[in-house]
Amino acid sequence: MLYPFDYFQHRRDCARKQSERASKIATLPKPYLNPLAQDERSILQRPIAELVQDVHKNITSPVDILRTYGKVAIKAQEKTNCLTEIMFPEAESWIEQGDINLKGPLAGIPVSLKDSIKVGGFVTSVGYSRYSNRKAEKDGAMVRLLKDAGAVPFVKTNLPITLLSFESTNDLWGRTSNPHNAAYSPGGSTGGEAALLAFGGSRIGIGSDVAGSVRAPAHFSGCYSIRCSTGRWPKAGVETSMLGQEAIASVFSPMARTMGDLTYFTRSIIGMKPWKYDHTVHPIEWRDSMVDEYATKSKLRVGILRTDGVVDPAPACARALQMVADALQGGGHDVFDVVPPGSPASCYDALVVASQGLNADGCRTFRSHFRTGETDDPGAREMRRLMSWPAPFRYLYYLWYKYVWRDPIWAGLVRDWSGKSSFEQWKIVAKREGIKARWHEWWENETGAEKMDILLTVPNATPAVPAGGMKEAVSSCGYTFLFNLLDYPCGIIPVTHVDPAKDALSSTFNIRKLNGVARGAYVHYDAQKMAGLPVAIQVVGQRLEEEKVLAVMERIETLLEERGEKYQLLEVD
Repeated sequence: MLYPFDYFQHRRDCARKQSERASKIATLPKPYLNPLAQDERSILQRPIAELVQDVHKNITSPVDILRTYGKVAIKAQEKTNCLTEIMFPEAESWIEQGDINLKGPLAGIPVSLKDSIKVGGFVTSVGYSRYSNRKAEKDGAMVRLLKDAGAVPFVKTNLPITLLSFESTNDLWGRTSNPHNAAYSPGGSTGGEAALLAFGGSRIGIGSDVAGSVRAPAHFSGCYSIRCSTGRWPKAGVETSMLGQEAIASVFSPMARTMGDLTYFTRSIIGMKPWKYDHTVHPIEWRDSMVDEYATKSKLRVGILRTDGVVDPAPACARALQMVADALQGGGHDVFDVVPPGSPASCYDALVVASQGLNADGCRTFRSHFRTGETDDPGAREMRRLMSWPAPFRYLYYLWYKYVWRDPIWAGLVRDWSGKSSFEQWKIVAKREGIKARWHEWWENETGAEKMDILLTVPNATPAVPAGGMKEAVSSCGYTFLFNLLDYPCGIIPVTHVDPAKDALSSTFNIRKLNGVARGAYVHYDAQKMAGLPVAIQVVGQRLEEEKVLAVMERIETLLEERGEKYQLLEVD
């Protein structure tokens, strides 16, 4: 419940937390504030596998690695406002006191964490001012596992207040911007993490994903991620804005600055037997046999999903997808377009079911944490507005869009946006399971003479949205949301940047002819304004095939590199 006097406490808490963060930065030990030395630049350029070996051999000090990345993280904060909690001095003490296992597979490697992950002694606010004093008494299971693996938690990163947006802003910590262009979003809900990684202030990190929240940020900002299947990556020891929501499961998953680091990080965590830390994790060991099979298979069978039938990819995203298709074909692989099962409505049906399942509470849970006057996410606010309408008004709205505007896509999507009874929610879950069964049957039996190995598609119809752009683009998440419903592992590889000459819309393009979901996406597409923003592709496998997805991602990047087309990361100043 919202109370009028909450507003004044809300403003005080926001000012206090931002002041505390600024004060901590200003009073950091000098090693974090000095310019980068040449040996530190060498550390920044080295893969984590090499750094770990140097720590094991006592060649490189974990404190030196921490201080190097700490310096760059502060620069990233200055440019993008990506950090929430800063833990450098405490991290040094964990190293010195033996709380970090410096014999582990991640020995001495700084790891950045989405703000929702619990670290003992630090606040886990999830962007709500109500929780600005909510300090974790002890490390959550996720952080205990990381420390046992040798990783050094050193910062927490910003997110949107609801965790339901491809932006990352809240009153408590402020707005995080894209490191390539401050007018644009770095993505969400793991946007602070993506901005930090893309800038170079971290090499590995952890986010969460319920509708694309590690994938859209990697695409928007220019880093790497994989959305793991449920049960493959630990999720214990975290906070959330929607506790109890299980219709579309949220999964925590790894992110990285480079492809090699993403694979090494994922393999290392699974090698730590995370099921011993978290009862939700399946006891599935890392399967080198699967990696070897798809790293060496002479001819991969790769399906290309060109469109989800709701929003066609914008020119920049379509070009990135074609670049990868061309590279695979040039490498001798079998590449072919695919049509989803039950098309033309298959992907659309999944969007309808997923959106209803995710918000079956009528948006009440994430709103229950708000204080009076606390700024809502613009996209989440639009969902809540439609869901709050009385049924007769919403039905008239549906009729207007379907029969007057002749837009059955938007009309059908919002027709049943409302809070659900248990009876109604069970029906949604039954529909979800039907879609999953249909896709499984299609992949196993209907993707050609031989089974398709991997599916490629865009991560989003457009590159990054501008600040505030989710008000219109809130429903344009089908290319990621689909695979949350299906529970498929999906990896993101940055491929190119928006080119104003190559990626402009056709002179015949008419936004008024698009459906409501597509209009919301394309209203912000401008290749001139977006020039230089990253563009990625999405690599999709079947459930629990993380090893296959990562192996194919590495092969794709190698093929792009051989063609002189490997993505160029932002360089650290």
